[in-house]
Amino acid sequence: MSMRGDPIDGQVLLLAGSTASVAPERLPDLIDHVQEDLADRLPEYERRYERVYGTDDAAYFFVEAGHWEDVGERLGFDRRETSAVERAHREQLRRVGRRIDRREEFDAAFDVRECVVISHSE
Repeated sequence: MSMRGDPIDGQVLLLAGSTASVAPERLPDLIDHVQEDLADRLPEYERRYERVYGTDDAAYFFVEAGHWEDVGERLGFDRRETSAVERAHREQLRRVGRRIDRREEFDAAFDVRECVVISHSE
């Protein structure tokens, strides 16, 4: 299964990779690895976390601070890789927030929470 960074937009991948010092060609693989892990956990996220937005292809959740550290550890990522993946998810939600006029709401939530985007299309 080769998703190549879905559900994160290409421009978001470039921005997140450059600010976290991860090679541009590496980040889509990291995102794909995360998505493989998270896809099986979607029902758990639906029960435990606030779903703030959704499309036919992806669900967007706010999660507790430190969530990405736990995911990164579980998947064997180093600090830079975890940071790049977390930034990609955050920037994807920011992009959506601008499009649906909820950016201020989402930005305020980022002060205390992180976000996770889970693809649910095949």
